[in-house]
Amino acid sequence: MEQFKALVVNKTESGTKLNYQTLTIDELPAGDVTIRVHYYSINYKDGLATIPNGGVIRNYPMVPGIDLAGTVIDSKNPKFKEGDEVLVTGYEIGVSHFGGYSEVARVPAEWVVPLPKGLSLKEAMVIGTAGFTAALSIHRLEENGIKRENGPVLVTGATGGVGSSAVSMLKKIGYTVTASSRKQSEHDFLKEIGADEVISPDELTNPKNKVLLKQKWQAAVDPVAGEYLPIILASIQYGGSVAVSGLTAGNKFTSTVFPFILRGVNLLGIDSVYCPMETRLQIWERLAGEMKPDQLLDTIATKVSFEEIPIVTKKILAGELKGRNIVVF
Repeated sequence: MEQFKALVVNKTESGTKLNYQTLTIDELPAGDVTIRVHYYSINYKDGLATIPNGGVIRNYPMVPGIDLAGTVIDSKNPKFKEGDEVLVTGYEIGVSHFGGYSEVARVPAEWVVPLPKGLSLKEAMVIGTAGFTAALSIHRLEENGIKRENGPVLVTGATGGVGSSAVSMLKKIGYTVTASSRKQSEHDFLKEIGADEVISPDELTNPKNKVLLKQKWQAAVDPVAGEYLPIILASIQYGGSVAVSGLTAGNKFTSTVFPFILRGVNLLGIDSVYCPMETRLQIWERLAGEMKPDQLLDTIATKVSFEEIPIVTKKILAGELKGRNIVVF
């Protein structure tokens, strides 16, 4: 493919602008592995990449897209050969290095993950960065002692990409799941994908400003943060943990030290971008096996055309989407 389509974001005097452009291989940034992109999943961070103050894009023009799955069409690295099925998530793609909103991508070999057995390329992108972040959150919670028999795990923002993935994965590996969502209309969806209980974020309150609340959950997967995080911390069982991976409710919170020093609660930061490759490969093997949600393609995924990306990125920023939205080239 000497020429191919890509969606490019440029900075303008009035903000940013998305344009579909025809690029050539020579216009791609340097890298060892050139990939024909077949699938891409739309993430909240991709929505931020399209707006002026999103805080994501480091240089313009940029092809957004923080993950992709496809087939190698050229490799200068012996680890990969033409025809290999691969996926890429995180690192610099879609931020300072052209990403997945393109029919062809070229990246450094050290960013590339061989498609694990048990996953198709499409399934890998139904999981995508959001699902990988959810799995990494669960993995870190387990490293810090959560057990299936120790009570429910709370998942906030449960209809979003990270949240819905976490609900499905936790249920698949045997946990009891409480899902938090403001979308009353999606409660049946959340129960279908694995939630044992669905609550509204309005129930995460502390009207008397107590430093500790009733111990409700052994742990939480939290891509929301903001004003809800201190209430969650105050409601975690003794020795439990909260894995924080996002900021859809804000990047600041005010809490006390009491959950940490009186209940031994752990606050775990989850970074899927620069996750070491050794851990990354381990997580993807779990995603292809024990963590792979049942009915992955049927229940969670919504197909999006390449031309619909600008519309869908606006919707994800407005909180109007559920599950995972997959671009098929």
